[in-house]
Amino acid sequence: MLSFSATKLRYSLFHSFHAITCFFPSSPILTLSYSHIPNLHHHDVAVSFIRLINRRHPPSQVEIGKLLKSLIRDQHYHTTVSLFSQMQFRGIAPDFITMSMLINCFCQMGQMGYAFSIFGMIFKMGYECDVITLTTLMKGLCITGNVKSALEFHDDVIAQGYHLDEVTYGTLINGLCKIGKTRAAIELMQRLKNQPIKLNVVMCNTIIDGLCKEGLVNEARKYFSEMIASGISPNVVSYNSLIHGLCCVDQLEEATQLLKQMVQTSIKPNHYTYNILIDALCKDGRTTDGHEVFHLMLQRGLEPDLVTFNALIDGYFLVKKVGEATALFDDMVKMGLKPNVRSYTIMIDGYCKNKIVDKAVALFKEMSQRNLVPDTVTFNSIIDGLCKSGRISDVQDLLHEMQACGQCPDLTTYNILLDALCKSKHLQEAIDLFQKIVNKGIHANVVTYTILIDGLCKGWRLKTAQQLFQNLLINGYQLNVRTYTVMIGGLCKEGLFDEAMVLLLEMDKKGCFPNIVTYEIIIRHLLQRNENDKAEKILREMISRKVMQH
Repeated sequence: MLSFSATKLRYSLFHSFHAITCFFPSSPILTLSYSHIPNLHHHDVAVSFIRLINRRHPPSQVEIGKLLKSLIRDQHYHTTVSLFSQMQFRGIAPDFITMSMLINCFCQMGQMGYAFSIFGMIFKMGYECDVITLTTLMKGLCITGNVKSALEFHDDVIAQGYHLDEVTYGTLINGLCKIGKTRAAIELMQRLKNQPIKLNVVMCNTIIDGLCKEGLVNEARKYFSEMIASGISPNVVSYNSLIHGLCCVDQLEEATQLLKQMVQTSIKPNHYTYNILIDALCKDGRTTDGHEVFHLMLQRGLEPDLVTFNALIDGYFLVKKVGEATALFDDMVKMGLKPNVRSYTIMIDGYCKNKIVDKAVALFKEMSQRNLVPDTVTFNSIIDGLCKSGRISDVQDLLHEMQACGQCPDLTTYNILLDALCKSKHLQEAIDLFQKIVNKGIHANVVTYTILIDGLCKGWRLKTAQQLFQNLLINGYQLNVRTYTVMIGGLCKEGLFDEAMVLLLEMDKKGCFPNIVTYEIIIRHLLQRNENDKAEKILREMISRKVMQH
């Protein structure tokens, strides 16, 4: 029998049987928490298990295993552990399979100390451990973020003479990629080439996905080519990971080419494939191209889902094609798809940004009729629309409704309200709201400060604005071009041109380069002072820097 050192495994395998049973509740099974049995089916399984272990003759391990497997399959790990404790309470000894199932439960629950305690029991009871159980333990360590411990455990297992399989190594590779150690996963894959482990497409997909998530898309493409060269055929998951990676770094042409390559190699794209590409194209303002992919999807016999429609509708609103967006929303409903909260939020936000607030309000009311609860993003969209259309008086009721729906206002909500108060010249109310934000312990960001500084500058309260600006610098905020521009505008408005120029140089030194708005403020002020030569000099600087209006 093989044994494992507690020091090597870094887990207490010396826990006694008594220590383990002390963990389990010793109360009768009828007191089992029903929060772990959410529906009738699982209640029935628990009752069947109680009857089984209370029979005069001890039940077979096969009968026990069948019921426990049913619960584990549906991820009811706490229930399984509780039932196992009742089995022990009645003196029914578990077999190796039952204990392996319990190890899996503890691993899924993140209770690795208990998992390794059961592991110790297996050896204490004279059973031989198998690769499945060892892999389960490694997976549990990876799930709980202890990938280093999983690799150490792997080394100890190999040293004891065990032969692991593709599933084990796939688990370790996945664990490394999940914590951003994809290159280490590749090194592990390289070492496997000298072992009787057959590399497979699942391992390769994990590597490709990991590289893409780390932004190493070119390396992912290279690895993709190497995978094919080594005789491993990519599948739809391989292509989806790479297409998603390319879209994330705005290589949309390459992503589109990959979709064509999929079709040419008889690999059938799925909903996820098309949705990734449609969403990326629409976010880039290329709704025509996005719609072409949509039609390709239909030609291939795939019915678009909510994700597809949401991406396209959002794209059309982005390029201000309100009619097309509305028509798509109607088409979606006609197809029998039920718009979700995300669908309504896109429509409401789109209408508000295009100043069609009445339609946005109508859709917002329609949500409650369809038993859909707006989320914070939905509320922020409608509040922003009402504020920007001058209907601030309607916002208070919405804030009450927001809290009634269980949605708390976030910093975005407060920024919207702050902006509305500043633009409507209610500066004292804006300052009071800002103080409320601070008192609530909400960490105001650069956007919050910039909104208030802008309002104060336009309201002839420059000193207060300067104090806030200095507060940003003292507290180490990373100021953006908008914040600097607002402050420069405020200084110029008060005739403090020299201070404005000092700030212009300061922002330049800090690597925050002026945009066309910044230059326009300076040039306009110089022209008003009849300092045409200086204005021309600034204009030339702007041109030499190739500052373009976006």
